[in-house]
Amino acid sequence: MYKAILFDLDGTLTESGEGITKSVQYALEKLGRPEPDLNKLMVFVGPPLMEQFMLYAGLDEETARQAVTFYRERYSVTGLYENKPYPGVENMLQELRQKGYILAVSSSKPEHFVNKVLDYFNLTHYFDEIVGSEMNGSRTKKSDVIEETLRRLNMQNHRDQVLMVGDKEHDVFGAREAGLECVAVSYGYGTREELEGSKPLKIVGSAEELLDFFA
Repeated sequence: MYKAILFDLDGTLTESGEGITKSVQYALEKLGRPEPDLNKLMVFVGPPLMEQFMLYAGLDEETARQAVTFYRERYSVTGLYENKPYPGVENMLQELRQKGYILAVSSSKPEHFVNKVLDYFNLTHYFDEIVGSEMNGSRTKKSDVIEETLRRLNMQNHRDQVLMVGDKEHDVFGAREAGLECVAVSYGYGTREELEGSKPLKIVGSAEELLDFFA
C-alpha cells in the first residue's frame, strides 16, 4: 500500500524542454560549440546538467562548470518560464491529495529553480516536500535526491510505502538504487524503448492514467 508519491519535475509534471534546450544552446554558443538543432539537445532534459555537458560535448569538468554558469544566465531569466504543466497534472495532484497521499518532488534540477517553477504555476501547495540538487552541483544523482526526500519525509524506513514517478530511465534506476518502485510516464522526454528497457513497475501514457493507477 503506497502512502507517498515522489514526482520528477521536467517531463513528468511540466513540459520544460523549450527553456532547457534553448538555454543549453545559449551555453554551447558562448563556448564556441554552436548547436543549431534544438532536437539534438533534448537529451539535456532530465539528467544532471553538468554530467550531460561532459557527455554530450566532451567537456572537461572545469569547462562543464562554465557551461552550467552560462546555461543559468539564460535559464534563470527566460528559460524557466518557457515551460507549462502537462494536461491533467493539476487535477491529478488535487485528486491524489484528496485521497490522502503524501506528495513530494524529487528533481535533479537545483531546488531553487524547482521551487520557482512550481510557484510560477501555482503547484507548490500540493507538495509536502520539494527536493532538488544544490546550486553548487552536489546532490544531482537521482538516488541522492530521493534519499534526501525520504529523509525530509521521515520515510527512510518505509520504502515499500513510497513510489517514484518519472519520465526517464535515470528516474527508474535512481528509484531502484534507493529501494523504491517507479512508475514511468511515456508522455515526457524518455523514449518508449528506454523506458521499457529500464523495467519500471508500470508505464502510463497520461496524468489521467497515472491517477487511475492509484484508484
